[in-house]
Amino acid sequence: MRCGTITHVSSRPASAQHLRDLARLRRVKDRIDREYAKPLDVEALARGVHMSAGHLSREFRQAYGESPYSYLMTRRIERAMALLRRGDLSVTEVCFEVGCASLGTFSTRFTELVGMPPSAYRREAARATAGIPSCVAKQVTRPIRNREAPIPGRN
Repeated sequence: MRCGTITHVSSRPASAQHLRDLARLRRVKDRIDREYAKPLDVEALARGVHMSAGHLSREFRQAYGESPYSYLMTRRIERAMALLRRGDLSVTEVCFEVGCASLGTFSTRFTELVGMPPSAYRREAARATAGIPSCVAKQVTRPIRNREAPIPGRN
């Protein structure tokens, strides 16, 4: 018998536990998609599926390739892009409409994902998507995750 760390303790087979965890992660992802504009944090999301915040973050990243917070911010930025393309709200109004509490954090994350600040996007999007159906515009203007957006003037 080996002393040290416990690798897995469960009365269920590993595959059944894994499937149960995946179902809980899917519920978290669906909740983020539905409630992106509400105040959500990893602690609240984890409580909703009876997991610790650390375990949820690790499992979510393993399943979806990014943290729950990053996924939430991506959803918020996607919605912000649509609102900015519409053109009837200010950047500050859009920030609060999508659930961000800080204009600075919103602008920084928006710039990381989209490659330009929200105000510049609002000006450019109005010109670039003129005459394009909204369903097509949504697909071609979808944000790029994980800071992959090119920064204008840099190679």
